[in-house]
Amino acid sequence: MNFTEDLQWRGLIADRTPDVEGMLSKEKITAYIGFDPTSKSLHIGNLIAVMGLVRLQRSGHSPIAVIGGGTGLIGDPSGKASERSILSKEAIEENLDAIKTQLENFLDFGSKISNSARILNNAEWLSKINLIDFLRDTGKHFTLNYMTGKESVKSRISRDTGISFTEFSYMTLQAYDFLHLYENEDCKLQMGGSDQWGNILAGRDLINRKNPGKHSSAHGIVFPLITSSAGEKFGKSAGEAPTLDPNRTSPYKLYQFFLNTPDDDVIDYLKYFTLLSEKEIQDLSDSLRHYPKERMAPKKLAQELVTMIHGKSGFTDAVRITDYFFNNKISELELHEIDDLMEGSPSTKVSPSVLTEKILLGKFLTDQGIFKSMGDMRRMVQQGAVRLNGEKITDIKDMLTLSSTIDGKVMIIRKGSKEFFLIKFS
Repeated sequence: MNFTEDLQWRGLIADRTPDVEGMLSKEKITAYIGFDPTSKSLHIGNLIAVMGLVRLQRSGHSPIAVIGGGTGLIGDPSGKASERSILSKEAIEENLDAIKTQLENFLDFGSKISNSARILNNAEWLSKINLIDFLRDTGKHFTLNYMTGKESVKSRISRDTGISFTEFSYMTLQAYDFLHLYENEDCKLQMGGSDQWGNILAGRDLINRKNPGKHSSAHGIVFPLITSSAGEKFGKSAGEAPTLDPNRTSPYKLYQFFLNTPDDDVIDYLKYFTLLSEKEIQDLSDSLRHYPKERMAPKKLAQELVTMIHGKSGFTDAVRITDYFFNNKISELELHEIDDLMEGSPSTKVSPSVLTEKILLGKFLTDQGIFKSMGDMRRMVQQGAVRLNGEKITDIKDMLTLSSTIDGKVMIIRKGSKEFFLIKFS
């Protein structure tokens, strides 16, 4: 398959300019996607765009990731109900460096290939623009009718908060990015999420107006907004969205995020977020239909993404922690792995001195609010439904001692199959 055929069967083209398929099938081109540097980490929602560049490069084309060091100081109104906070130049620079490192996990920036990926900061050219020259040479090509007709602007004008001139001008700057890259980098394609369609068309139109009488080869492709079968925006349904930063989102958290993908979504996600072939994904779809309990499709999805971001060792760690957790071998984990594992579970801190006070284990756990009463705990223990650090509790009259903890630092109590509590001795 060529690039657009691959995107098409994966369901990754929401819109495109006419004859972009023809151009991509006839020549190797340079294309770019812009990334917002308002955070130190790309998040899971950026995966569609990142994988778009990955697929482009694997098809023999040359990808450019444009980090919005200039436009990030302005703020894109697309998809925003109100104006975002503007970061300092220093904060933008810090975020730029972090994002570059994350993209290197996906794209080949090596000098030994002809279509090496590149990262550019649009502050390099936007910061050199003279305001008068910009208004005369670029601004004159945009009418108010044209700009207010774009959805990103129209939706904001209709709100009481309105839109500032600063954000209103964003479209012209992104359009100028495309023009600059078209003229200086021979970049003929801009891609992005569907909310960027208006900005991409503005860039293409600017290129055409600046080159009257010439047949423009500037094109655009936008990816669909990814939602779950429940209608939730991808990455937003489980609290804080995972990031693509290995230092912020652990292998275990990322593995669990994708492992818990609902059956109704997992085949689509395999198409969107992995490089697996059509046959490989069809085989996983068949497995899901005939052997749903084996969960081969979500396991493969989790494996592919964790390996891509954390490497094979990260995937191995994620599987090990998961195995230890479900096989009640929690005490064999490192303390930082336990913290990672128990994040989100109810937790409390107590003084280590209680370990020498000869307190009954049952009374201690009841005092921490884990059980309603000693009778409640006794009933659950008799049912074999209470575990301490992975081991079944058999007698509520056992004493609380150092051996009740993991390295004298933590205790993990499990009630039934789904309730977990963390006690830290600190």
